[in-house]
Amino acid sequence: MGITFDSNTIKLISMFESITRSRVKDCFDNRGTLVFIIEEGDIGKALGKHAINVKKIENMLKKKIRVIEYSAEMTKFVRNIIMPNKAEDITYTDGIVTITPTDPQSRGYLIGRAADILRNNESIAKRYYKDLKEIKVV
Repeated sequence: MGITFDSNTIKLISMFESITRSRVKDCFDNRGTLVFIIEEGDIGKALGKHAINVKKIENMLKKKIRVIEYSAEMTKFVRNIIMPNKAEDITYTDGIVTITPTDPQSRGYLIGRAADILRNNESIAKRYYKDLKEIKVV
């Protein structure tokens, strides 16, 4: 079971790759924000100096975009999803990823109002890791 793309998504991926010279693994709309999942090691190319590529693409599409670096290791991928927020520790046990934030302010940023940011990030992670049940912030 792979991820299938419509013609519009293929055009978006092609445009993103031609501007950034990075390899896109996935592209989808997440609550009005276009999310590009890029191959491991391509984050520097994808963002560009001072995130110039992101700004250029946002201006072209008139839409917010988010770039996340993929990782085959679930805890590392979750760390990439929560960027630029920092986590002291991220562990995975029995289908639950537990994030330990560095300070109380980071905890608030990771959870969001009514846990909307946390559930949003959880839905992105579940797209790749079917055995993931939940992401918790302690």
